[in-house]
Amino acid sequence: MTSTVIITGASSGVGLYSAKALAKRGWHVVMACRNLEKAKAAAEEVGMSADSYTLMHIDLGSLDSVRKFVDDFRASGKTLEALVCNAAIYMPLIKEPLRSPEGYELTMTTNHLGHFLLCNLMLDDLQRSPAAEKRLVILGTVTHNPDELGGKIPPQPNLGNFEGFEKGFKDPISMADGKAFEPVKAYKDSKVCNVLTMRELHRRFHESTGLVFSSLYPGCVAETPLFRNHYPLFQKLFPLFQKYITGGYVSQELSGERVADVVADPDYNQSGMYWSWGNRQKKGRKSFAQRVSPQARDDEKGKRMWELSARLVGIAETANL
Repeated sequence: MTSTVIITGASSGVGLYSAKALAKRGWHVVMACRNLEKAKAAAEEVGMSADSYTLMHIDLGSLDSVRKFVDDFRASGKTLEALVCNAAIYMPLIKEPLRSPEGYELTMTTNHLGHFLLCNLMLDDLQRSPAAEKRLVILGTVTHNPDELGGKIPPQPNLGNFEGFEKGFKDPISMADGKAFEPVKAYKDSKVCNVLTMRELHRRFHESTGLVFSSLYPGCVAETPLFRNHYPLFQKLFPLFQKYITGGYVSQELSGERVADVVADPDYNQSGMYWSWGNRQKKGRKSFAQRVSPQARDDEKGKRMWELSARLVGIAETANL
């Protein structure tokens, strides 16, 4: 049986090269993207064979789009052996928040709430697969963690007591902690929520289902299209800084191989892990399980995030957990 993996945001960057790496390993990749024409062209450009992937539309910034994607996937009749939550937006230059169709701040919706809903809806699909091993992987980032050098640059992520979640992110509330909008912090907050989601999935479902839940930071992919909304000078200088000053540069190709390892390699069959390759991102460097940020390892914060996120996306909170 050919294993199937869904990768969100697979039309460029880490998602595209993860798709390429897993297709090379014999997986069938569902490239879940907003722009299917772009995804098709990208798959062809990196040499993926037409029978190694399926294009399916999803917009993580719309909860209705996420639900339609799940319905469409189930209608395809495919089994699901892995889900990779990779898609993200980063808009550091905007002055006012953008909004999802539900009225929520768009960065938090796309990066966290859309994936939170997708993970919850697809747990049954993963469990139904006859494969012995199934994994759900959520992409992390060093910027979620002020304990790490790459995470010390302000503004720091701060979820507060989820005041923004509690108030439904309705205008004018835009931030998780209910404070004034700051686009870089919005991104970092959303990535803390991604790690909290992984840890809560592990706590709630690993023992009863056997599913493996993990996150990873594949390294500083300085040339990823994630930075396309930054200043052009930043886009030019940041890769050079990472290559020649910090030594932290990682190619898109290598990042994709690292994601593929966490999805498919037997060495990564440990649930609840946050995988990293350290600050010096050299090819051949060994991975290790890294401690996540203080906020992301706060179990009470994780429970509250789960409860409020479930309310925002319209799913039932799991009882007695």
